[in-house]
Amino acid sequence: MAKIELNGVGLTFTVHPHKRVSLKEYLVRGLFRRSVNPPLAVHALAGVNLKAGPGSRVGVIGHNGAGKSSLLRLLAGIYPPTAGDRVVEGRVCSLFDISLGFEPEATGWDNIAYRSYLQGETPATLKGKVDAIAAFTELGEFLNVPVRHYSAGMLMRLAFSIATTIDPEILLVDEVLAVGDLAFQQKAQARMKEMMASARLMVLVAHDLTTIRNMCNRVLWMEHGAVVKDGPPAEVIDAYVRSVKGPSAGVKAA
Repeated sequence: MAKIELNGVGLTFTVHPHKRVSLKEYLVRGLFRRSVNPPLAVHALAGVNLKAGPGSRVGVIGHNGAGKSSLLRLLAGIYPPTAGDRVVEGRVCSLFDISLGFEPEATGWDNIAYRSYLQGETPATLKGKVDAIAAFTELGEFLNVPVRHYSAGMLMRLAFSIATTIDPEILLVDEVLAVGDLAFQQKAQARMKEMMASARLMVLVAHDLTTIRNMCNRVLWMEHGAVVKDGPPAEVIDAYVRSVKGPSAGVKAA
């Protein structure tokens, strides 16, 4: 069963403003007993609450830097929360780093196996799925070529085909449907609709409000790491568009 539950989740990073400090700066600051490279706290998420189960299609919108991608990475387990509780039940497949799990010098066929194994498949379970993955990519003879020669669109076709053909319980997507030509975008949307029809859980981050409206049954609007509004797509998107374009803007303006 697919389940996501976040209760008051926060995510704070400690970073240093300077990657390198010169010897002169170190000596001068040291004389005055000041930190040479003081740490800064960056609050990526603050007080986020989210409950979603089978059949949920959650869209996440907001400006760049709003915390959308940080939320996905926290759900994927890449970042542990620094506050609150995170519960994610079900096999998670993430589509937000297309280079993850790919070996540049290996062929498309080999990378189908490598990435699938990283996502929990075994040689036995993958055997009956390889042909379906290859067919969905529409890459043909390019599957015999090392993926370092692939364009970004070709690599995304391969990544998307692997992640969705192995039928994940929870799918985390960051702008993936915006990559590739129009025909593949339509094909990818159709595939994801099929997946959600079988009671899978998806969290989709995108700037394309039309995609969010068509693919999701719930939307989170985030700003500065916090959820501003959570509700039906039309209601939340309309509020977001008004905040960006002014009171006269509506959903159709997205």
